[in-house]
Amino acid sequence: ANGDHDISSQAQAKKHSKKKDNRPALTFAEFHKIQSSLKINDLQSLVLYCLADGTSPQWISVRHHGQVKKAVVLFVPGLEKDMFNGRIKLAEPPLTAEVDGTPVVSSLANPQSPERIDAVSKETKQGTYPYGGDARSPDEYLPEKLSTDKLSVPLKPLADVFEHVWPVKAPGDDKYCKVHSPLHAMLSAAIPKSQEEKKAEKQIKGAKSAAEGKFWENKRTPITTFITSNEDLQENEYTLHLACFATQAERDRELSRRREAKETEDHGWKQTRVEKLEDGDISKNDIESGSLTAGRTVLAMDCEMCKVEGGGMALTRISIVGWDGSVVMDELVKPDVPIIDYLTPYSGITAKKLEPVTTSLSDIQSRLLDLLGAETILLGHSLNSDLTALKITHPFIIDTSIIYQHPRGPPLKSSLKWLAQKYLNREIQKGHGTMGHDSVEDARACLDLVRMKCEKGARWGSVEAAGESIFKRLSRTLKPGSATTPDGKTGVIVDHGTPARNF
Repeated sequence: ANGDHDISSQAQAKKHSKKKDNRPALTFAEFHKIQSSLKINDLQSLVLYCLADGTSPQWISVRHHGQVKKAVVLFVPGLEKDMFNGRIKLAEPPLTAEVDGTPVVSSLANPQSPERIDAVSKETKQGTYPYGGDARSPDEYLPEKLSTDKLSVPLKPLADVFEHVWPVKAPGDDKYCKVHSPLHAMLSAAIPKSQEEKKAEKQIKGAKSAAEGKFWENKRTPITTFITSNEDLQENEYTLHLACFATQAERDRELSRRREAKETEDHGWKQTRVEKLEDGDISKNDIESGSLTAGRTVLAMDCEMCKVEGGGMALTRISIVGWDGSVVMDELVKPDVPIIDYLTPYSGITAKKLEPVTTSLSDIQSRLLDLLGAETILLGHSLNSDLTALKITHPFIIDTSIIYQHPRGPPLKSSLKWLAQKYLNREIQKGHGTMGHDSVEDARACLDLVRMKCEKGARWGSVEAAGESIFKRLSRTLKPGSATTPDGKTGVIVDHGTPARNF
């Protein structure tokens, strides 16, 4: 009986031991291969590995990741690594005393008090309050053990919960000193790819073709959705049509700006015959059901320019195509000012080509004023340069350099050649740097990019199109023990700000 009891006790002990061994744990490996800062995407990969179908992270060891039931990611703005190692001293809890029976809060406890600010500035001057440092030093991106002795009073409780503090680099662009949204980076996950897709991508040179993704759904969208807003036009250096201004005071200010910039009729500028933006509205009764053009006339334009005396650029070719791709206009133009550089490797224009040409800029402006009405939408790539060369303004513009975002976001812009290769699987501008561009070819590429956007929806060509909400990814992962039901894992975002990011 005693033997049976001993065997039973040993079995129970083993069972309890196994339960303890099954607990999930995160371990920082001393023999690591980390050579740069962690990013938000690394944290996201860790969460997806533990809760969904993510791959194993290389920067940390995760034991029994399948046993992780929940993950909480807390974003606290303003935290720095040096706050946890004693280099940055945080304010102590407010100290109170009584003066003549009245409670008084110590001013040094207030981080915003003059004394506190002066103390911080002295620390900074003495070099004991460092920010940043050599980004190549491992100390800048490796985890550091939390020590209660080094922590300021407000942070001491964290040492009882966390073993390490690990700095994470926010997403952004070093060249433009721009920080992107850490929240967006955490909540937008890349769509997983099969091994075959990964192998195929490695064989492609240049821009990789855009894929719809396993869970992509087309959403036909009328072209009017993509008309560039006044704000975006101004940010992208367009000269706005007067119809874009709602009040007379705004128009007067714009006219004053134009006089200073020499963009008035006296300087050869014209504006299309549109009195107000509402003139472009089409009655719903006149729009065919499901029409992508929404009853509007759509024209795509591309121009070529040469450098003239004075250092400016002058129009030398204009090409316009209609919604069906047919050529509406393709004209060579002779500038009024002598050309000093034909820019032939890019424009394709030569002195011989322009020698018999008599068409002037004013001739083209007259034709455009008849062609571009209130119901006309003009498409192009970085069209502000073309319209400046034409010295003409129009209120209804769609710019493919705006509606197809650069992978790293504005102010960066993708070239038309890259967009055509990625989204149209088309090689254009093959003569770039040698024989020049074909403006008809470029105009058709812009047209087809906009048509594709209308067919697939507003998210196509955006940063979000290459990814999906992390919550969608979780929803496809079955909860433990729910193999017979389609219920996936759930998530939630709690934000005291404005969580208007489609999550």
